Amino acid sequence: MGKFILKRLGQMVLVLLAVSVIIFALVRITPSDPVASMTQGKSVSEETKQELREHYHLDKSAPEQYIIWVTGIFKGDLGESYQYKQSVGFLIGERIGTTMTLVLLSGVLAILIAIPVGVISAVKMNTWIDKLLSVITLIFVASPVFLTALVLMLVFALKLRWFPAIYQGNGLKEMILPAIALAMNMVALTSRITRTSMIEQLNADYIRTATAKGIPRRRVIITYALKNAMIPIITVTSIQVGSMLVGAVLVESVFAMGGLGDLLIKGIKAADYPVVQGVTLLMVFVFLCINLVVDILYAVLDPRIRMK
Repeated sequence: MGKFILKRLGQMVLVLLAVSVIIFALVRITPSDPVASMTQGKSVSEETKQELREHYHLDKSAPEQYIIWVTGIFKGDLGESYQYKQSVGFLIGERIGTTMTLVLLSGVLAILIAIPVGVISAVKMNTWIDKLLSVITLIFVASPVFLTALVLMLVFALKLRWFPAIYQGNGLKEMILPAIALAMNMVALTSRITRTSMIEQLNADYIRTATAKGIPRRRVIITYALKNAMIPIITVTSIQVGSMLVGAVLVESVFAMGGLGDLLIKGIKAADYPVVQGVTLLMVFVFLCINLVVDILYAVLDPRIRMK
């Protein structure tokens, strides 16, 4: 297992290096001038603009800027924000708690709903319960995250006034609507995959054998079928949790949460290269960590995977 984890960690480092090059290049494709954004609305001389370019290494070539950025990352320095004049690491640290709490709460909520719904649909296959749950999940699969967030805000915050419409960091109640909005798409996809995987397992010969031996139906479903159906479920869940980081950007904008999504969007608007690079690389890193955890779970559920 140790060699397996070390191998995956090595792959993770290589992917991060490759992604860092892509992020760095894509950020600079935009025609925006960071210095123009920094000095917008101000009377600034050309000498001052040149000093700003030199201070932020914008006068250097792209390869030199990349080396400076990557070297700083290895030292724990993600650079200085052009608009905030603060360390990107500090800015991320201020906001990461909100985003991670939202993603974690949404992920747990989605799993607690999706797996039971998928199992029930599989057990009640082709009944009215299965058809009703399938229609509901299809609606949420087709609904974009921001649309779900807006509908929830309109109904439960503005009309019914059960929850606040704007997140102000004053308690868990303010996090409920954003968490539900972010979780519903994952609930829909994960429940459908759970249903498909469970149906395949319930029709397998070993399930019929276990049933014929008089093992209680509930034990057959949970202990045998669900356990063997978990690998595709874990795969989809890991992808969806990673996608939640992207969805969180939209949800945070709708509910004015001021997390990493808000920081990223403002960084893009202001051509703040260090902020955009730092936040995007962090999201990729979290996604890769999730995949690493999933690979380890695979190896635990199926030891044959450790040999690959």
